[in-house]
Amino acid sequence: MTGTVFGLLAFVTKRRAFGDAVVRSRSEFITNLGLTIINSILLVPLFVFPEGALRSAIGSPNVLATSWNSIPDPLIFAAAVLVFDFVVYWRHRLEHTRFFWPFHATHHADTAMHWLSVLRKHPVSKLLSVSVDIALLLLLGVPEWAIGLAGIVRGWWGFFIHADVPWTLGVFGHVLISPAAHRLHHIRDEALMGSNYGNTVTLWDKMFGTYVDPSQYLNCETGIAEGTRGLGGELLRPFEQRYWRRKREEETAEIEPAI
Repeated sequence: MTGTVFGLLAFVTKRRAFGDAVVRSRSEFITNLGLTIINSILLVPLFVFPEGALRSAIGSPNVLATSWNSIPDPLIFAAAVLVFDFVVYWRHRLEHTRFFWPFHATHHADTAMHWLSVLRKHPVSKLLSVSVDIALLLLLGVPEWAIGLAGIVRGWWGFFIHADVPWTLGVFGHVLISPAAHRLHHIRDEALMGSNYGNTVTLWDKMFGTYVDPSQYLNCETGIAEGTRGLGGELLRPFEQRYWRRKREEETAEIEPAI
């Protein structure tokens, strides 16, 4: 279903260039598909938990859970989307720190952005997102229907903003993260990578000073200096010595006294 929708989107927007785009992204698409399958297998145990087990494990004061009963459903849903994206925003910023970057680098390695790029995640990064992203929603006692619906919206929007289209969404792009805004986050420029961390809304990027208008960077080159890898290379990427050697060198430089 998802592949069909975004495949048609690519065909309609690219037309004559569609074949070239398929060829250009084929090897990375295969890598992303492999990572998707591996991550799905590793996460299977999380789906056999009894219903409500995760909420029970995290715990939520009754006063918080019952407070949602007096709020209209549309407002509950809006709150769920905003809280969801707030956590995703900070989790994403965490992944750009020195410790987590070797794992998150896999997600940034695509040089031919396409809708499946959203699932190009190292298993450690995938586990982090699954463990963290809805924790605050559960802690606040948000109804499960709202969490589920917000998750569906976030998931589909994630596919959309990774699609290879230079859309800024016009006036709506001031409120919603657009494909152009997220492509800028994937730009092959480490300074500009530190922008547009949100998945769905621009609110948190604007509030915390990390939003950058993508209009000057449409169709920018994506990827990282270390280059893209095949499936095995991406799984092993975080354990390459140079990532950790660079981290140690930076830490040493910070504590060395000035001469």
